[in-house]
Amino acid sequence: QVQLVESGGGLVQAGGSLRLSCAVSGRTFSSYIMGWFRQAPGKEREFVAAIRWSGSSPFYASSALRRFTISRDNARNTVLLQMNSMKPEDTAVYYCEAARSWAPAQAMGTIQYDYWGQGTQVTVSS
Repeated sequence: QVQLVESGGGLVQAGGSLRLSCAVSGRTFSSYIMGWFRQAPGKEREFVAAIRWSGSSPFYASSALRRFTISRDNARNTVLLQMNSMKPEDTAVYYCEAARSWAPAQAMGTIQYDYWGQGTQVTVSS
C-alpha cells in the first residue's frame, strides 16, 4: 500500500509561482509512475505531468509544458511540481497519484493510477 499526501497549494496571482509537494510513504517499486492531476469545478480530471519513480522520463500535458516542472526529491521521498507563469485556468484541486505498472512516457497521462492523495487547492487570481 502507498500513501500520498499533497501540500503547497494556495492562492497566487497570475504570473506567479507555486511548488506542490507529494510525500510518499509505504512500499514502492522502481516501476512506479508518479503523476499530478487536477480537477476544476464542473470539469473532468485532467493530467498535468508524470515521472518515473527513478526520477527519469518526465512527461507533461501541453498545458503544463514549459511552465511546470515535475521532479523527485529522493532524500525526502517526495514528488514535486514547480508551477511558474501561472494562469487563472490553472485553478483546480491538484492530486498526486501513483501507478504500479510501467508504461512508456507518452502513455503516462492515460494509464490507470492506483493510489492518490486527498488533493490540495490551487487558486490563481487574475
